[in-house]
Amino acid sequence: MTILNATPLLEPTGECGAPRLDALKRVVAAYERPDDRRAWFEFATSLPPFVLCCWLMYRTLELPYWVTLVLAIPTAGFVVRTFIVQHDCGHGSFFGSRRARDWVGRLCSLVTLVPFGYFRYFHGTHHATSGKLDRRGVDLETITVREYLERTPLGRLHYRIARNPIVLFLVAPLLYFIVALRVPALAPRSRMRDRWSILLTDVALFVVAGFVIHAVGVVPLLKVQLPVTAIASTTGMWMFYVQHQFEDTYWARDGEWDYARAALEGSSYYALPAVLEWFTGYIGLHHVHHLSTLVPSYRLTPCHRENDVFAGVPRLGFVDGLRCMRLKLWDEENGRLVGWSHLR
Repeated sequence: MTILNATPLLEPTGECGAPRLDALKRVVAAYERPDDRRAWFEFATSLPPFVLCCWLMYRTLELPYWVTLVLAIPTAGFVVRTFIVQHDCGHGSFFGSRRARDWVGRLCSLVTLVPFGYFRYFHGTHHATSGKLDRRGVDLETITVREYLERTPLGRLHYRIARNPIVLFLVAPLLYFIVALRVPALAPRSRMRDRWSILLTDVALFVVAGFVIHAVGVVPLLKVQLPVTAIASTTGMWMFYVQHQFEDTYWARDGEWDYARAALEGSSYYALPAVLEWFTGYIGLHHVHHLSTLVPSYRLTPCHRENDVFAGVPRLGFVDGLRCMRLKLWDEENGRLVGWSHLR
């Protein structure tokens, strides 16, 4: 992982770094205004190509199945890209019109399987608690070294299974996107609107699936949808993981937590090849996104490149990201994530 020298603007000043945060907010403010023309272009290169790729996959079912599986890769890429459109609409940062954001976000749900209203609430909670040691439970379970050592043998085994790469990146994403997000009770009882969001999304998905089954049958639907969902969900889980689970990330207790540090030190700049950056909606520039959720995904790159203040953020290359899989526990004394070998 490459850590560049931080600029003076990143130095803490004042109580909880407030002046620094104000200065950073002024930097990103110029990039927060939506561009509807650009937004419609991003949408047009996300969901419609997904539909086209699905049609091609169904047409190739008459050929050897490996041809269909090869096409599942770009199709899943357009699912991820569509999710970023939905994600931005949930943050209120994609279109200028709230009505456009809401309806496009709901439409994207039919591709991503993610209920728009529920995710808007859940993901907002993620942003509000990211990097807070005393507010864990929203994101991927991460415990401290001391907490791990205090667990029973069964509790340690449970945590080790949950953090196993096969479970974390293959099993868990499929169960979450296909099963968990179909259950209205996933949302708190106090959030009935979000429960309705899940239920209505389920109804819409049931109707769409019914039309597809009527047209092509159950088996073709599964042969197309399952590999696409598996690749897309694994990619989504991986991106979410590597954006916050790196060695020098930021965690702090209540009273010490700092919003700017959580954004710039606790969110990585995941530098991917250009084609992967495009498919992932440039969300690898996660430090900018956490600093201001009002910056649309299509403005993240210019915001990062045109401001020297971001020169010191944690930068992960593709190989650096793979190395992050070994990280399992937060070493609170040394302020870093560590692997199982640290316990020795």
